[in-house]
Amino acid sequence: MVVCPARLPPRTADGGRETTRQERMKVRGGYDVPLAGRPAAEVLALPEPAALELPLRARRLHFADVRVADGARVGAGDVLAVDAEHFGAPLLAPRGGTVRLGGESIALSDLTVEDERPWRPGPDDAAGASSPAAARCRKLVALGAWQFFEDAYTGELPDPAAAPRAVIVSTTCLEPFGARGDAQLARRVAALARGLEHLQSLLEYQPMYLVVPAVRAALAEEIHDIVRGRAQVEVVTIPARYPHDNFALVARRAGLKRGGGPVWALRTEGVLAVDHALTADRPCTVRIVAVGGPGVARPAHVKAMAGYPLRAILRFCGACDAVRVLAGGAMTGLEIAPDAHLHAECTAVTVLPDRPRREMLGFARAGADRQSYDRTFLSRLRRPFAEALTTELRGERRACIACGLCEDVCPAGIWPHLIHKLLSGGSPEGAERARVDLCVRCGLCSYVCPSKIELMGQFIEAQRAVEAERAAEREHRAGAAAQAAAARQEVRP
Repeated sequence: MVVCPARLPPRTADGGRETTRQERMKVRGGYDVPLAGRPAAEVLALPEPAALELPLRARRLHFADVRVADGARVGAGDVLAVDAEHFGAPLLAPRGGTVRLGGESIALSDLTVEDERPWRPGPDDAAGASSPAAARCRKLVALGAWQFFEDAYTGELPDPAAAPRAVIVSTTCLEPFGARGDAQLARRVAALARGLEHLQSLLEYQPMYLVVPAVRAALAEEIHDIVRGRAQVEVVTIPARYPHDNFALVARRAGLKRGGGPVWALRTEGVLAVDHALTADRPCTVRIVAVGGPGVARPAHVKAMAGYPLRAILRFCGACDAVRVLAGGAMTGLEIAPDAHLHAECTAVTVLPDRPRREMLGFARAGADRQSYDRTFLSRLRRPFAEALTTELRGERRACIACGLCEDVCPAGIWPHLIHKLLSGGSPEGAERARVDLCVRCGLCSYVCPSKIELMGQFIEAQRAVEAERAAEREHRAGAAAQAAAARQEVRP
């Protein structure tokens, strides 16, 4: 990772480039995942839907507190439900319509296309803010822009009332097939600049790290021009290799240790949402969604909204008949049904051809059409190509063969094969000592594993168990401290 406040690093007297401490930092692991189906940079507009069905559950949020009645008429931008457990994050109506309540969703019918009403602070918003920055954070929550934020280490929605140690902004998404920064920033660089200014207004003296890929492009030059002269903003140049845009990796290499306080993180779409909310005073109901993968004939970026029927998106992009769909990228996305509807946090859809039967004599094929990280297939004799990934199981699952490929690609510097063996052998304590907590959940270990072991899922479960145990220990220590204090109070004369 290279951190530099200007466009180019300084040069020596003889014209050579000086080597800074940050440039000497070595990045480890990563892999340029060569998958077919990259969405085109052009952003297409979807047809207006006949109806919307907004799921009450998203990736992190559960809008359990429904604020509308069945049969009620709502306008665009109105609050349909909120997640009281996540700072009152709202589920907003993307269009005006008539409410139909279901078990796990809110449907809108008789849709009307209308402008959202400008935001006006309510009594709680006006009285509850302790500072102008706090008032702006509450406004971002109310207008749906806060849902684009996450904690750099946990991925959870950060507390808008807790001041961060730093903010990480990434202009790129290296996971296939996340929403591309160049697609979102087409003719919107000025909005990015305004969004960064708004983010700085939420801070005092905390730094902001702007992540850009190490590529030569006009857009990258424009981004450098935007931040030149901003004392709080440092440009972080990363290899254009997955997953070096991972927020936990960027935070770790910037010296922001875990447990030292919150680190806000957001991508291009988040900065644009901040600008839309704080500049235009409008709710964030429409977003750019990347639709990619070999299961669609026309991978593209589309303007979509929560509740849009996924079937209509698949038809629009020319999906094949039998597909498996992921909400998110190919490496970390979660499977959803093809007849589902977009949830409020969805910014990417990955579509794979679904072949339930195994390939005939797949174990005996030479692999001219497949990628292999260790280059053992016949494809190593071909020129570089993108593999058309499917759901087909090619070969059998096997035990770990200690090949070390997972260790080679791991960007966190841990030994996935060792942690797997410790967990499989019933030693969660050993896995904790082997630093399973450092796993950044990129999925590369699972991707390159020749034995097809689902390492990432195993590590996520282990991390949750470790965090639950640590939380129980903290609660126990707090309870013991409270009891000790009460005992001292009793014996005090």
